[in-house]
Amino acid sequence: MSGEDFIGQADEALDRTYEEPMGLSAFVDRLFENPALASHASKYLLDAIEEAGTRTVIEEGERKERYRFFDDPHNDGEHAILGNTEVLNKLVDDLRSIAAGRGKDEKIIWLEGPTATGKSELKRCLINGLREYSRTDDGRRYTVEWNISGAGSGGSGLTYGDTGAEDEDDWYQSPVQVNPLTVFPSEVRRDLLAQLNERLDDHVSLRADGTLDPFSREACEFLEEQYRRQGVEDLFSAVTDPKHLRVKNFIVDVGDGIGVLHSEDEGSPKERLVGSWMHGMLRELDSRGRKNPQAFSYDGVLSQGNGLLTIVEDAAQHADLLQKLLNVPDEGHVKLDKGIGMDIDTQLIIISNPDLEARLNQHAEREGQDPLKALKRRLDKHEFTYLTNLSLETELLRRELTNETAVWQADSWDEMETWIQEPLTVSVRDSSTAVTDVELAPHTLEAAALYAVVSRLDDTDLPSGLDMVDKALLFDRGYLQEGDERIEVEDFDLGENAADGDHGIPVTFTRDVIADLLHEEQDRHHADLPVENVVMPRDVLNRMAEELESAPVFSPAEANEFEERVVPVKNHVFGEQEQDVLDAVMRDKRVDKSTVEEYIEHVYAWEADEQIENERGEYEDPDPLKMKVFEIEHLGRFDEDNYEGNDPGDAVVQFRTEKIITALNRHAWQSRDETFRVGDVNPKEIPVIQTVLGSHDWADVKRTYEDFDPRQWDNPPSGTETADLKEKTIRNLREMFDYSGASAELTSRHVMNQVSYKWD
Repeated sequence: MSGEDFIGQADEALDRTYEEPMGLSAFVDRLFENPALASHASKYLLDAIEEAGTRTVIEEGERKERYRFFDDPHNDGEHAILGNTEVLNKLVDDLRSIAAGRGKDEKIIWLEGPTATGKSELKRCLINGLREYSRTDDGRRYTVEWNISGAGSGGSGLTYGDTGAEDEDDWYQSPVQVNPLTVFPSEVRRDLLAQLNERLDDHVSLRADGTLDPFSREACEFLEEQYRRQGVEDLFSAVTDPKHLRVKNFIVDVGDGIGVLHSEDEGSPKERLVGSWMHGMLRELDSRGRKNPQAFSYDGVLSQGNGLLTIVEDAAQHADLLQKLLNVPDEGHVKLDKGIGMDIDTQLIIISNPDLEARLNQHAEREGQDPLKALKRRLDKHEFTYLTNLSLETELLRRELTNETAVWQADSWDEMETWIQEPLTVSVRDSSTAVTDVELAPHTLEAAALYAVVSRLDDTDLPSGLDMVDKALLFDRGYLQEGDERIEVEDFDLGENAADGDHGIPVTFTRDVIADLLHEEQDRHHADLPVENVVMPRDVLNRMAEELESAPVFSPAEANEFEERVVPVKNHVFGEQEQDVLDAVMRDKRVDKSTVEEYIEHVYAWEADEQIENERGEYEDPDPLKMKVFEIEHLGRFDEDNYEGNDPGDAVVQFRTEKIITALNRHAWQSRDETFRVGDVNPKEIPVIQTVLGSHDWADVKRTYEDFDPRQWDNPPSGTETADLKEKTIRNLREMFDYSGASAELTSRHVMNQVSYKWD
């Protein structure tokens, strides 16, 4: 594409978001076509969130519906909030109550949580999502602009800012995005809203409370006075004539419908909230001995956020403002000056770390005399916590180390597990400006993320027989696998009030540890492979545990607690590496997936007393010999004594019914809204079959490769079975699990080193 092509695309993008300004009458006609365009602030925010739809996720072992809006879909997930779905859902529930006026109108939404839990990402996600929603036809946002030219003689025209209008024909937009419906007298507006709500197919009715902003009111009163002096009878029509008043759409952004007060913003409380008077302009615009609102800056957070959303970031830095915000939600009003007020329509959200709560509770012991009690009553608290899902933490860690932003939406646990375990290659520039590719070996990100998650879990509710890694896996999958048995999360009593995610290792600590390791050459060497440029799971786990004590973010007690939790993580990750190596060693001995699927189909037909369609399109009875051979040779469960000829005995019948059919029926129930076919079932979803597909042990290896010696693995003599098996295993690790030659060498060495201790 050429430069002109990109310019053309930019032109089209702007054209799609721009509408020609329209008269007030045309705007009302537009509303009768689409009443939702008149949504008040909280309803508009709710509409934007709901419009994006939902998806199903598993968090803390439970299936939950998650609003896609929080995945930042308009920006390819750049500022997606990972996890905390329950918190976000409750936030939306609150918005629904606020928008409908059901008892929470006076509430200020308070988002609290430790650092690196997604609060700042929520702010960015809200800004991105609302901006993009306002570019859509259903999300258009409107305000008014004024021109007083031709209404009277003399005067300097309209202005705001530090300069006056050079041309009386200039149009001036309301500096606080006032709702166009506030132009109408209150009794007319009530009737208009009633008719719009009759057409609105929604459980939340439209509201348009308040009056024109001071700037617009100044223009409106000037026009009204001029036309009254001229004897014009239809004053409202004259004042709102399209030559004086136009309705225009605007793209929602910070400063235009979204106000954000940052931690570093300074000024008096009034300046930070609404803006300030500009004294030079006051002298120029002295209106009949009083202050002219055209000389106001309107750059405070409430002014910018009027019409939609006001965010106070790092609220503990602006604690002096919070009490001044008390009456904004329920009264919808704020003062610019003693005699000049402004009606506000905005959804207030404050964001803080846990330190704000300590400040709010400083007088708690005074009970009824607590001066902050009224403020605390108005705060509706939502607590963000650290992620407790392995997959989400791995995704977040990967985001922190790369520019990848796409939200993981796997169709199965197998797919998600692959993403969790896969390697990552990062290009690193050293002091000599040379660029080196450093590989985070398979399971490295998984190990780091698992350790972080395990540090965040409460061990007081741990069921007997489970460790912290089991709990982490239970939260991520929703089940645990123990041999043939699949145990669902519902079978465990994990306690509803566990302190999971309240504290632990933040992702920023893990990220920094890995970032340091990326710049360090590892102390290992190989004649042909760049093993010094590979970071292994144990490298990260060891460094994380070592640096806990010196990291200022952790107390001594936390450092000791977290260090003790690294052992089960190391054991689990080694088990994953060991299974990779076993699968690679025994790749040629695995049962073909099609053979497994054929067995499942025959068993299902056998139990249902149905026939099977063969490749020629003919129907035939399930083959008892095929089922028998599979159960004896591949499953290893039975021998000839368990059959009468080819017919199954009682033990085989019980096995087929309880282990195979029950799993199929569970899948059919979960897929009950669709047409169920046996072919749709992933064999790995049947626990006993999962073992067949890839689970071997070292006894199988020893039986299959009689001359193999793991003690020779590092440097096997040429021409030996060990050398041949190593070459094949390294190749299989690369093909099956995306290892590089270097990481396959290191991983297989590590595994074989442990195996050699118990080989004899």
